[in-house]
Amino acid sequence: MVIQSNMSSKAISEVWEVTFEVFQRYNVPISEKTLQVLVNDNNLHVLITELNKVVGSSNTTCIEGG
Repeated sequence: MVIQSNMSSKAISEVWEVTFEVFQRYNVPISEKTLQVLVNDNNLHVLITELNKVVGSSNTTCIEGG
């Protein structure tokens, strides 16, 4: 699964505990709100890229729908 902007920081950190440190670094609260709501557009792409790197996920490692 690739981490996307429509996911909440709470759901992400529950599945991948290692992401908690990334959220702390970017001052993103652990919340039920989606990343696109919590994070400014300028930082959103960078954050998502870093989160996916930390969990070892990318569009090339995942297939659509699964």
